[in-house]
Amino acid sequence: QVELVQHGGGLVQPGGSLRLSCATSGFTLGRFPIAWFRQAPGKEREGVACTSSREDRGSSTLYADSVKGRFIISRDNDKSTVTLRMNNLKPEDTAIYTCNMAPHYWGQGTQVTVSS
Repeated sequence: QVELVQHGGGLVQPGGSLRLSCATSGFTLGRFPIAWFRQAPGKEREGVACTSSREDRGSSTLYADSVKGRFIISRDNDKSTVTLRMNNLKPEDTAIYTCNMAPHYWGQGTQVTVSS
């Protein structure tokens, strides 16, 4: 049974950092890309970052322009975990963040609030 269980998130001041983790089970993480999405109140869900599988010409990452240079996505295939490190957070980063293995598998969602 495929499961994605998230940890992390919470409240942070602007300029601060948070880390989200997505612990996976029920499949071989190294064979699949994993993405982080977010959805802010009143807005559509948007892709934040993605890490490809090792079989896709090695590991690679993609980022939304809005987080490029501030967020870092990484994966540990041996520990079946994907991590999103978020630095220099801004109020507009406030959203519910969810990890995803396409097309159907989602984490439970984690609230990230950036506020002073």
